Amino acid sequence: MELVPLTDNGAKGKVYIVGAGPGDPDLLTLKAWRLIKQADVVLYDALVSDEIMELVNCNCEVIAVGKRSGKHSAAQEDINQLLITKAFHHKKVVRLKGGDPYIFGRGGEEVSTLVAAEIDFEVVPAVTAAAGASAYAGIPLTHRELAQSVTFITGHCKAGAGEKVKWQEYAQSNHTLAIYMGKSQASNIEAGLIEGGRLPETPVALVYSATTTKQKVVIGTLEKLSELIAETDIADPAMMIIGEVASLHQDLNWFLPQQRQSPQDIQHTSQEMTTAFNGDKLEQML
Repeated sequence: MELVPLTDNGAKGKVYIVGAGPGDPDLLTLKAWRLIKQADVVLYDALVSDEIMELVNCNCEVIAVGKRSGKHSAAQEDINQLLITKAFHHKKVVRLKGGDPYIFGRGGEEVSTLVAAEIDFEVVPAVTAAAGASAYAGIPLTHRELAQSVTFITGHCKAGAGEKVKWQEYAQSNHTLAIYMGKSQASNIEAGLIEGGRLPETPVALVYSATTTKQKVVIGTLEKLSELIAETDIADPAMMIIGEVASLHQDLNWFLPQQRQSPQDIQHTSQEMTTAFNGDKLEQML
């Protein structure tokens, strides 16, 4: 699809590519929270939690453009065009993305579109899914005794992008793999890593809906990875963590989803922050 720039005296507004984090509204950056409250238009992904969407101001135009593996509700080219169109008619356009925009969030593709259309933009980073999932599951991604390095990798490559991931190249021990969108590739991941030399009994963790009230963690071993997924009700969004550090979950787990803030508590906090933003003290801080 060819992008259609609008030429009537240039864009009126600015596009903010905003990371919503892994789901817990308390993990939003202050800047992300402020932009969500002030936006004229919000284009949001399917992975943005309902609790965060409740923070959007009631006068804002809200457009769902969510994409999940095998369930695309909007083509990337259409989203790019929407960003251009909305920027020509509105002052503040927020493109709200689950996790961090520049870590498997297609933020770079959308920013390139804005650059080509000569539209002002900012990128607001966030807690990426791997960091949120590991922290809330009690699994440090690195550990002086167990893992001296970590790799963020996607199991879902762009169609026609060339060769698939060579999992054998990521099979070194004392190394953590944080795999985004890896469920459909579980059998390939399992076989490739073991073929590359990773021990079959290497611990693995599947973290579903990390940092939210729906969070669920399933622990197993690499040799049973595909079987583990088949036998559990783990659904997307799910983060896969492979490595010795996954064995620490039982001892270091601290998060109890049922004790998370209720939507009413979150709304009350939102109102308090709105009051603070309108006060002189916070304006001086900013």
